Amino acid sequence: MRQLIRTAGAHLPPGLPPFLILTDPERTPEPDALARGLPPGCGLIYRHFGARDAEKVARHLAEVCRAQSLVFLIGNDPQLALAVQADGVHWPERRLKDAARWRSRLRLMTAAAHSAPAIRRARRAGTDAVLVSPVFPSRSKSAGAPIGSARFRSLARSTALPVYGLGGVNLVNARRIAPFAGLSGIDLGEKLTPRT
Repeated sequence: MRQLIRTAGAHLPPGLPPFLILTDPERTPEPDALARGLPPGCGLIYRHFGARDAEKVARHLAEVCRAQSLVFLIGNDPQLALAVQADGVHWPERRLKDAARWRSRLRLMTAAAHSAPAIRRARRAGTDAVLVSPVFPSRSKSAGAPIGSARFRSLARSTALPVYGLGGVNLVNARRIAPFAGLSGIDLGEKLTPRT
């Protein structure tokens, strides 16, 4: 596992973690436990999808992430990110135009991208990295057809932006993309404990 972390992070600029783990209301019902299990230097993206207790959860996660030396991003909510002093925001592809307006107020911004034009829009918006998906077959309900590691590699090489692979990434297939991209996922977070 340590070698995989080193490989995934070797080509990323300082401040970007080798792994970005995304929360999901159904698949990660205890995001604080997930955060406590991640190795230092990884990142957590809290996606609240409008939950009533989002601010309370985000404040708690911000504290946990600081204590665990994790990068902490809030999904699609710059106001909340600023309120809880998160490291930044992860933007959905549909809000890339909004991302540009927040660049000066946020330390770190990542964005979802599903195509080469979206990657270019993310770069123009000033994001620090993109999460390209789905690379492999995914359990996510919103995931489309996987693009595969060869297409993903081509997209990653087509941009100066740091790229993360998302969608169906696990400890086996992560080795196929780690040499040229950071890794991101939902279920992957369960495997990244200090014991591995």
